Amino acid sequence: MTRPLRADAARNRRLLLAAAADEFAERGLDASIADIARRAGIGKGTVFRHFATKEDLIAAIVLDRVEVLIETGDHLLEAEDSGEALLEFLSVAAEQRQQRDLSFLQGASGGNAEVSRVQARLQETIDALVGRARDQGAVRDDVTGTDLFLLMCAPNYVAGYAPGAPPDLWRRYLAIIFDGLRPQGAHPLPHPAPRL
Repeated sequence: MTRPLRADAARNRRLLLAAAADEFAERGLDASIADIARRAGIGKGTVFRHFATKEDLIAAIVLDRVEVLIETGDHLLEAEDSGEALLEFLSVAAEQRQQRDLSFLQGASGGNAEVSRVQARLQETIDALVGRARDQGAVRDDVTGTDLFLLMCAPNYVAGYAPGAPPDLWRRYLAIIFDGLRPQGAHPLPHPAPRL
């Protein structure tokens, strides 16, 4: 059983993860532990007390971000309007990416067993959100959780191609995507959903 962190250790960990996320966002995977420690205002030794390797630090950032989405999704499973809940979930995912796009860290943490476990848990939450929305007729019958998982990054990705665009342009593309998920006017899809 792991003991909870002391208040100062928990604070250092939060500062460290925020600094690491900023550093990775600016420098990519080339970000150094020394620069991350400097940015967090702590020593390199403190970084290694929390995370034995750079890969462990990357995994912790990914885990934090995925766990926010799981908590959001689990909470939204209780919402009365499953369509609005699904749209809210996609909005939270897009806002998270808008604040700091660290999607490239997913690949770098791919071999981490805990990241794999938590990502599978996220997929279960998304499947449940989509299942409820399908059952209530809020989305088309042929939309799957995998479809939604793959579409989560699309609004920001598309908006990123518009130079000088307002930071909330992703909302336009999310609305277009979500309209495509609705059953009204839906046409058969040309290909089945992929398996991940």
